[in-house]
Amino acid sequence: MQKYPMTPAGHAALETELKHLKTVERPEIIQAIAVARDHGDLSENAEYHAAKEKQGFIEGRIQELESKMSLAQVIDPAKMSGDRVTFGAFIGIVNEDTDEESRYQIVGEDEADVKQGKISNTSPIARAMMGKEVGDVFEVIAPGGAKGYEILDISYKA
Repeated sequence: MQKYPMTPAGHAALETELKHLKTVERPEIIQAIAVARDHGDLSENAEYHAAKEKQGFIEGRIQELESKMSLAQVIDPAKMSGDRVTFGAFIGIVNEDTDEESRYQIVGEDEADVKQGKISNTSPIARAMMGKEVGDVFEVIAPGGAKGYEILDISYKA
């Protein structure tokens, strides 16, 4: 079975979403379906069909979250150390062509947010960095062509 690596913060966010779907969204949609049913002929009732469609989405998301939670591998970067890039690491890099510096943390797919500097462990740049050390150069194939980067620093605390 595939494990889903995630940070404690990512795990907590999934738990919060799951709880919200079960305690708020699910009861609301059940109520909306009941109200729509009371309006009569279901074959021509747009409210009923929209509510049933939303219910399907909610139930699907609940199943997806429950599956990910059961297969979660929570990795706390604060308890890690080392000289190599691994899951949870905070990495400073520099683009060799533009000298533009960036800082990223490698996180699970569900918690990735490039605007916050969090990249998925399955992204091309994260995969290219894995196992590298400070001073190592790596290349990422991007839509605009290959780009070279150098690792400036690695830490496991924000």
